[in-house]
Amino acid sequence: MNATVSQLDEIKTEPWSGGKSPFNVEYGKLMMWFFLVSDAFTFSAFLIYYGAQRFTQVSWPDPDLVFQSIPGIADHGYPLVFVGLMTFILIMSSVTMVLAVEAGHRMAKKEVAVWMIWTILGGLTFLGCQAAEWSHLHHEGYWWGSIPEFYKGVDTVGATQFANLFFTITGFHGFHVFSGVVINIIIFFMTLGNSFEKRGSYLMVEKVGLYWHFVDLVWVFVFTFFYLV
Repeated sequence: MNATVSQLDEIKTEPWSGGKSPFNVEYGKLMMWFFLVSDAFTFSAFLIYYGAQRFTQVSWPDPDLVFQSIPGIADHGYPLVFVGLMTFILIMSSVTMVLAVEAGHRMAKKEVAVWMIWTILGGLTFLGCQAAEWSHLHHEGYWWGSIPEFYKGVDTVGATQFANLFFTITGFHGFHVFSGVVINIIIFFMTLGNSFEKRGSYLMVEKVGLYWHFVDLVWVFVFTFFYLV
């Protein structure tokens, strides 16, 4: 009887009553997940609005005609080739981030630094490609509130909406990539400065990795909505 009472008293004093937290996740990583979920809602709202406009307009630009150039090389005849390259670069940067996180788990400082460099280069290359694409489309007549000359006299509402939403959503995503590159650079220099060695953990690399993978995943949806549908 005394043993039973003692066990009940012990259970009442334990904060989780079962001896274990229901979510065995570090606080910072949990907060990152909360941020990513909230950011996913924002991107979802943008893409849902795009879909609503896409399927309610009388006409809509054909992605194969809009995105058929390779900036600086060819103005037409290569539909989706350039954006396919952009997508490949961003996905590969996600792979290098995975390798950086894995190296962090092994406390391999040099490997973390090397894979972070490749991730940063991948992000910068993607941003450079996006800037080239934007510049080319602007030269062709696409911009916020404007459309190419060959759409004049046709139903231009869909074309204008396409241009507005394309630059808004891809620009918003590009801002996320830019932010990720800046954060990755900070993490890279923290790695060189032995910050994580002193802490005894590379958990911060894993947190940043979650953000970077999220940015890559969002691009898959942006790519599907604008370039394929």
